[in-house]
Amino acid sequence: MAEGGWISSELQGSLFCSRQESAAEGARLARAGVRARRYEPVKFSNRVEKASPVRGELKSPPHRPWTLPVQGLALFHGNQDAARLSHYFFPRLLLEGKRILMLDGANCADPRLLERLARQRRVPFEQFCRQMQIARAFTFFQLTELIARLPRLLAGFPAQVVIVTAFPELYYDEDVRDWNAQVAFEQALANLRQLAGSSGVTRTGMPGGCTATPWRAPTVAVFSSATTFAPSPARRRFFEKVCAAGSEVWQFNANAEGKLGLVCNKRVVPQSLLSS
Repeated sequence: MAEGGWISSELQGSLFCSRQESAAEGARLARAGVRARRYEPVKFSNRVEKASPVRGELKSPPHRPWTLPVQGLALFHGNQDAARLSHYFFPRLLLEGKRILMLDGANCADPRLLERLARQRRVPFEQFCRQMQIARAFTFFQLTELIARLPRLLAGFPAQVVIVTAFPELYYDEDVRDWNAQVAFEQALANLRQLAGSSGVTRTGMPGGCTATPWRAPTVAVFSSATTFAPSPARRRFFEKVCAAGSEVWQFNANAEGKLGLVCNKRVVPQSLLSS
């Protein structure tokens, strides 16, 4: 990835489609009278969009692209590719020596893309693998259970970053009653909020843990494409509640020229960081 948060054309091809596929699709859409959307290198902005579901004031210096907050819960949302875009945050985290635990509800984890990112940085792919663990969830019941087990999982694999994909859209499953989905969602969101703000608990995160050493809570980053769904009325506020719980909310957004960027809708710096 180039400096300043720009994605190279090679990486864009791996993320969306090849140049040949893009040209063929563009020709097909042109014949149908539809203007094709063309993704270009990513540019970032700290402005607040009026049409955003969450509005807030920036209360900190400009944010470096492709980075996560030091602590707290951050939400990154956009179209159906939002979960896959999480991969581009990994290299910087891994090169900093941080461990990543990924709860993949979107089934988007792509070893080939991670191998390419590692190769471009001349880092052995095995090194990336040692610093990452991925747990897939195919239903919201499984995702809820994985989130509930996070303190235990982090005891065995002390990660500094927790990535969660397809939250809350996995809870839009129409085959499950609204009440069951709502109870599970509220439980999962409460557990994520507690984990993101749990500095000072024992390393195990469990009552009566074997050690009383204080530790900094992991950063929790949620990648969601919930805004592309039309959930039932009983579940429409799920995404809004995730936004409200986040200390940072970022939106992947394409402008009129087709350039994909990140717009900051909300950013609040924890008091502990302001005083440090």
